[in-house]
Amino acid sequence: QVQLVETGGGLVQAGGSLRLSCAASGRTFSSYAMGWFRQAPGKEREFVGVTSRSGGSTYYADSVKGRFTISRDNAKNTVYLQMNSLKPEDTAVYYCAAGGYYSGRQGNMDYWGKGTLVTVSS
Repeated sequence: QVQLVETGGGLVQAGGSLRLSCAASGRTFSSYAMGWFRQAPGKEREFVGVTSRSGGSTYYADSVKGRFTISRDNAKNTVYLQMNSLKPEDTAVYYCAAGGYYSGRQGNMDYWGKGTLVTVSS
């Protein structure tokens, strides 16, 4: 069992930056690929990015590529989402998730956090 807790959300102006953190419980953090997803008001949850078990590989949704960066610290059981050049359309609840496969598919994620709200004002 893995428990995930996201922190770092808040209100930021367009063009600003935020860094989200996702802390995981348990000793098997490095066994999981870690993904970030988001759900905007009135929309379905969507893929943001994913990092491999070691953190050596990452890929992102086109909508955030070049602006968002995922990193992880396996010694701290934590994965991060650095968000730069934020836009109002980035407003959403952001979720981290853990899965056994390096995949952006939500169905491949086994554990989910409860999310943290990011609001970007124009």
